[in-house]
Amino acid sequence: MQLELDAVDRAILDELQRDGRATHAALADLVHLSPSACLRRVRRLEEDGIIAGYVARLDRQSVGLGTTVFIEISLNSQHEDLLDEFEAAVRDVPEVVSCYLMAGNSDYLVKVAVEDVADYERIHRTHMARLPGVSNLRTSFALRAVAEDAPVVVR
Repeated sequence: MQLELDAVDRAILDELQRDGRATHAALADLVHLSPSACLRRVRRLEEDGIIAGYVARLDRQSVGLGTTVFIEISLNSQHEDLLDEFEAAVRDVPEVVSCYLMAGNSDYLVKVAVEDVADYERIHRTHMARLPGVSNLRTSFALRAVAEDAPVVVR
């Protein structure tokens, strides 16, 4: 169910996506509300699940994970139990940044952050190739990010 958002809600969401650490006073100023009214709206957006949480985005290069790898994974079956087992296992791979169930040529698209090609080889051997039901892995290395973690435009 999609909730109705007015222009002020959308402005709050835009600003929080730019700076999730903004104080309520600063945020209120930016969206032209009193701090108490702004706080009430932010809390409602959190309670309604529109704001799912707050995180710090790390510069992967600075922490030694400058290589991004995309892995298309096909499973040998579409049985629901196997999908559940695969999804539980892939969540346990610490290098996995995201994983999507796909329509199309592969069943899943997995994004991992690694140090370099040798580090990916280690992860491939110890984790990815051992995931339940994997019949095929197709790996692509990103040369650079053009757009990543862009704000969601709420209409």
